Amino acid sequence: MKFSEVDEASWEELRPYLDTCLIPVTGLTGNEQPYEVTAALERLRDIMDWIETPFKGRVVTYPSFQYGRDDIMPQINEVCHHVKLSGFTFVIVVSADVKLAADKIPNADLIVAPSEFEGMQGTEASSRVSRQILQMWEMG
Repeated sequence: MKFSEVDEASWEELRPYLDTCLIPVTGLTGNEQPYEVTAALERLRDIMDWIETPFKGRVVTYPSFQYGRDDIMPQINEVCHHVKLSGFTFVIVVSADVKLAADKIPNADLIVAPSEFEGMQGTEASSRVSRQILQMWEMG
């Protein structure tokens, strides 16, 4: 579910079920050509589908961090902290192109990034992400 699909009137009713926040990271630099931006957004969308589709009804997707790479990790970590303070129990940070360092984003409960999927096919990678999410929820 996208953040824009949750209105004020229904939030309190949905809140107990929507306990996980998904924070996408595009990682653009500004040096990309328009077709490269499109490709980056499509890659991110494809990985987000691994989470949004099977876990609809429990995950709320927040707006993307569009620009930046290593320099935005402290800001991502701060946003993770704040969304937890706002009531989310779990935060997943996802990127198709940026290697996200867990030690720089300790407030994230799960990081889904390209380094985890080297040599894997799409189905194998999406199954792995699903298992990681279920494990996160069981342990949480």
